[in-house]
Parts: sequence; C-alpha cells; structure tokens
Amino acid sequence: MFDFPSIQELAIRIPVFLLALTIHEYAHGWVADRLGDQTARLQGRLSLNPLAHLDPIGTIAIVLIQFGWARPVPVDARYLRKPRRDMMLIAAAGPVSNLVMAAIMAGCYRLVPWNTLGSGWVWLADPVRHMLGAGVLVNVVLMVFNLLPIPPLDGSRVVSGLLPLRQALAYSRIEPYGFVIIFLLFFTRIMDPVLWPAVHQISRVLVQMWG
Repeated sequence: MFDFPSIQELAIRIPVFLLALTIHEYAHGWVADRLGDQTARLQGRLSLNPLAHLDPIGTIAIVLIQFGWARPVPVDARYLRKPRRDMMLIAAAGPVSNLVMAAIMAGCYRLVPWNTLGSGWVWLADPVRHMLGAGVLVNVVLMVFNLLPIPPLDGSRVVSGLLPLRQALAYSRIEPYGFVIIFLLFFTRIMDPVLWPAVHQISRVLVQMWG
C-alpha cells in the first residue's frame, strides 16, 4: 500500500524542493543570459520566484513520490557566442548551483549552535534544522540525478559538448527516448546501487567539511 507523507514531512519537503528547483533553473537562465541568450529573461524565467518555474505534474510528484521537477528554462543556442561550449556551461550551471546550495545548507546545519538556543526558540529551531538537513540531501540528489548522461538531463549536455561533433549528433538522437529511459531507471531502481551511495557520500562530506 502506498504510504502518503505526513503533513509535517510535506511542510519540510515541499519548500526545500521548490527552493532547490528554483535555484537550479535560475542558474541555467543566469548563465545563458551572461553568455548572450536573453530568452529566459524575456520570458520572465530569470527569476527567483518559484511560481515562474513550477511544473504542475512535477509539483504533484514531489508530494506523491518524494521527487519532482520544474519547467526547463528556455535556451536558444543561436544567440550564444560559442554554442557548443556555452551550452555545456549552461547545463553545468544547474548541478553546480545545487552543490553550492547543499554546501551552504550543510554549513548552517553544522555551525549553528542549535543546542544552545533558548527554549523559546525550539519551536522554530527544530523545523529549520530538519529543513536544512533535508535541503542538503535534496540538492545533492538533484545534482547527482541531473548529471546522469541521459538526454535531456544536464549531464548529457556536458557530454555532448565534450564529444566530437559527429559523435555528439549521434548521441543526441537518444533524446526522444530519454524520458522513457529515465522513468524506467527510476521505477525499476536499477540505478539505486550507484546513485544512493554517491548521494550519501557527497552529503556526508559536505557536512563534515565544516568541522
């Protein structure tokens, strides 16, 4: 039987996911804008407002399956100065932003003296601490997942930029089947032995590096 998350779990999970997805998409748009493509800016997507990036199905998925997605920020390679290199940088910006967010949240989780806060702050301190811990995990999951070399995930854009042009074109032909491959991997859990150890190890390192 499917176990629905509690209200408390949703209250922590949804804001954390929305923040992680918003920063991820904003990073794509910001780097594209800096490299000459203003498509995201002109469409109102160069924004830190989560409403600008929400995907209805992806948001519902956060509630139901504890994972979700946002609407991809539009990028038009015609406006980029060096399209292959720039598309690779734009793609990498999303996962890098999640790594930075995870590191910042890990620092707050580790360095704030939670146990010394007065009893009057417990009502706020406990939820914030849990949210920061969840934020580290969520951002690392999004980073690792998006680095998978399966079109249209960010990792595939990076791989494509590194391949010779002929091989990159052949590689791009996988994209129409990308979402089918991703869903099969997700629901069959074939990648779990690789993904989850990587996620937990990276999360542990980010927390421990703060001393």
